[in-house]
Amino acid sequence: MRTSVAIIGAGPSGLLLGQLLYRHGIDAVIIEHRSAEHVLSRIRAGVLESGTVALLHEAGVGERLARKGLVHHGIKIGDQNTLHRIDLTHYSQGRHVTVYGQTEVTRDLMEARTAWGGMSFYDASDVAIHEPDSASPYVTFVHEGSEVRIDCDYVAGCDGAHGVSRRSIPAERLSVFEHTYPFGWLGVLSETPPIDDELIYARHEQGFALCSMRSMTLSRYYIQAPRDENPEDWSDDRFWSALSARLPESAVRALTTGPSLEKSLAPLRSSVTEPMQYGRLFLVGDAAHIVPPTGAKGLNLAAGDVSVLARVLAGLYHQGRQELLKAYTPTCLERVWKSVRFSWWMTHLLHSFPEEDGFTRRIKATELKYTLDSVAGRTALAENYVGSPLADVTG
Repeated sequence: MRTSVAIIGAGPSGLLLGQLLYRHGIDAVIIEHRSAEHVLSRIRAGVLESGTVALLHEAGVGERLARKGLVHHGIKIGDQNTLHRIDLTHYSQGRHVTVYGQTEVTRDLMEARTAWGGMSFYDASDVAIHEPDSASPYVTFVHEGSEVRIDCDYVAGCDGAHGVSRRSIPAERLSVFEHTYPFGWLGVLSETPPIDDELIYARHEQGFALCSMRSMTLSRYYIQAPRDENPEDWSDDRFWSALSARLPESAVRALTTGPSLEKSLAPLRSSVTEPMQYGRLFLVGDAAHIVPPTGAKGLNLAAGDVSVLARVLAGLYHQGRQELLKAYTPTCLERVWKSVRFSWWMTHLLHSFPEEDGFTRRIKATELKYTLDSVAGRTALAENYVGSPLADVTG
């Protein structure tokens, strides 16, 4: 079997890349080692930057997003017992974010791919990428008991930090920059109305808390917890009590509690792999970089990579612009490092660290107060939160 681009991974980045390539008239096959049901069951990010929303519309999958996505023009930050609002739109020259769950993005992309008959292999085992640094890379895997080989021009590794794509690059050819945080986010999904019409980030001496949502009837809450904490040790009552203790009283009065539909712990870390390409293999999204979710950047960074790669490949196939291949890594990394810095800053500003002394706590409290009280501080937060425009690599 032959295709132009073999895409490893059927998460939102792999599916979005396949959809954009289809609209550019470029053939692509998607290989995923999990089932489609498993991919759809993953509950993750839900805050989309304007650039990501525009890219989904460009891919032809924005109709349901336009109907059901929740446009947010601001966020709220709780500092001890006071709630402060950051007007994102005012401080970012009219931009905003949209709350629309990653599961819904994935579903829209899956349905679109099925509608036009795109080829996807789910439940593929023993996936291997061969000769990515040659002019003739290929991918092999086992599907429904048969060995399959796909010859291709390029391989897009959209299979996450632990997938086969990054492991297919010799370790000595990569530089990995990592930072591990001493805590994670204990998250609860509940079928309850959101506590507020905007997201609430809360700083408290007991630890960070976040009140988010997936819809007007489905809420997502997080609290800071040790990274080795067992979610099974947390009853619903214990979670709601810990959350309430970290929120301003005005927010607690609006909190509706209920049985948890899902409870999990996500350890926090930052990681960037350079370069993001090796020969004809490109790393996309989590395969190249991980950020803590504090800045709501993970899915948006992946969309940025996809946007660049789709334009690189379109320019190559339709205009013969070979020089664009060298532009992928530097173009993506410029945006990646800006988001990594912002996510690191937000995480340090709002979380409690075990090793903090009194001086550090006072400095952080003063920095947060400056950010909230200053036009410059609010502008910097808003501009970073709504995200930078997607890069035009073909200009």
